[in-house]
Amino acid sequence: MKIGSHSLPNRIFVAPMAGVTDRPFRALCRQLGAGYAVSEMVTSRRELWKSLKTSRRTDHTGEEGPIAVQIAGTDAQEMAQAALYNIERGAQIIDINMGCPAKKVCDKWAGSALMRDEPLARAIMDAVVGVCEPQGVPVTLKMRTGWCAKSQNAVALGLAAQDSGIQMLTVHGRTREQRFLGVAQYDIIQAVKAAVAIPVVANGDIDSPQKAHHVLSVTGADAVMVGRAAQGRPWIFREIDHFLKHGVVLESPLVLDVKDWLMAHLLSHYELYGDDMGVRSARKHVGWYVKNLKGEEAFRNAFNRIDDRQAQMSSLAVFLDELSVDSPLWPGPKASVEVDPLP
Repeated sequence: MKIGSHSLPNRIFVAPMAGVTDRPFRALCRQLGAGYAVSEMVTSRRELWKSLKTSRRTDHTGEEGPIAVQIAGTDAQEMAQAALYNIERGAQIIDINMGCPAKKVCDKWAGSALMRDEPLARAIMDAVVGVCEPQGVPVTLKMRTGWCAKSQNAVALGLAAQDSGIQMLTVHGRTREQRFLGVAQYDIIQAVKAAVAIPVVANGDIDSPQKAHHVLSVTGADAVMVGRAAQGRPWIFREIDHFLKHGVVLESPLVLDVKDWLMAHLLSHYELYGDDMGVRSARKHVGWYVKNLKGEEAFRNAFNRIDDRQAQMSSLAVFLDELSVDSPLWPGPKASVEVDPLP
């Protein structure tokens, strides 16, 4: 699969998630089988570009390409300038956010709220493509099925995006009104795929290799994008890749392998955020990793009171070493389900 001139190793992508898909997490997901990763959304508001939050989100030091940055905003020219700003800082692909359901984003008519104003959405797409195309930088778009059940205009916006020069669409199979409730509607994604000639990526509720296979089969999408299911389980990408290629569930990783991945992730996390912020924000990632494991509640209660990076890592190492004594394999799906590999 390609986005512009960029060839991707597979069709399993990491979804952009605010507060989650920072540079260390993207790197780990790609190491563990993701073929493509999009940054957390970056604001188009110039006065916030120098803020610590935005400067971290636009830091791509050592990141493997293609580097994809998602931008969010409501003004066409501001979005165009934000695209150029991020290209200057290493972005090789620009993704337009028309899918975020967060209230603080939609209240400003950004994110999925743009789907309610098709003329503005078209103006933004035209402006961003207009400045990126001369730079040789492809533009992609992430959206939902629509604002609400009575206004599902993903097909119309998909066609408009194609006309604007957008080179790939990602569709989350829910309306903004649904947020992350209910179930994803794959028939809308299928309809978008049938209507356009550019690649379409299916997103929403893809939480297992079997589900990825099912979604690709029923939608005809070119790729799948995984979001929440990768939190605490970044190896889901290699599991999906293996299942799509061979039709068999990959055996769970070794606990000691997970320990190595997580320790490396924490080190990169501390380096990006510093000791104070790094220690505090590491707690959510570790909480996702250990969820539902034996002894996790007592461990988390103790871990969340630690305010030193070295002590955090030592505590986690002891917990994982003890876990490996009971079983060498990480608790997870067994290699029992078989299907025909996808072409």
